[in-house]
Amino acid sequence: MKLICIGRNYTEHITELENEKPTDPVVFLKPDTAILLKKQPFFIPDFSEDIHHEVEVLVKINKVGKHIDKKFAHKYYDDIGLGIDFTARDLQSKLKAKGLPWEKAKAFDGAAVVGKWMPKTEIEDVNKINFSLKKNDIIVQKGNTSHMLWKIDELIEYVSKYFTLKIGDIIFTGTPAGVGRVVANDKLKGFIEDKELFSITVK
Repeated sequence: MKLICIGRNYTEHITELENEKPTDPVVFLKPDTAILLKKQPFFIPDFSEDIHHEVEVLVKINKVGKHIDKKFAHKYYDDIGLGIDFTARDLQSKLKAKGLPWEKAKAFDGAAVVGKWMPKTEIEDVNKINFSLKKNDIIVQKGNTSHMLWKIDELIEYVSKYFTLKIGDIIFTGTPAGVGRVVANDKLKGFIEDKELFSITVK
């Protein structure tokens, strides 16, 4: 399985990082080794002094698909989740300045938190999901999928042009504004509406 991540999908986040608004979704991949093991803390890697949290709504693919039309995209997932795309911001900035790929800053071991899954049937409208991240019991990020530049079904259509989607693949749909640095002993909790989907400690 693979993790397909979408960058710059919320306007306010684009602004806070002073990026250009893209004309197409920004796509990058993380390997399965990036997934933080269940019940394990997140260890800040020794190659970065500026790891940022980016909370994101996740979609788990339930069948193989290629060149999926947007009107059929809803048939390719049954579960919605929440996770974190950890980013070594200092390393990413250096790589971007040189026009180099981001993988070292985005795809390192433990850089992808995948929380519990919710059946899509429990969600009234996947295009109006409220979600949030608490750091040490204070809300630091909150968003609603209605603010996405490209909605879930549009993302599935787009990425399936380039990559065959397989059962178990996970799409990270982008992060809203409010990303920030984590330090040792931070406690991070993610919520869809008022339902807690993950809780991790930073070491």
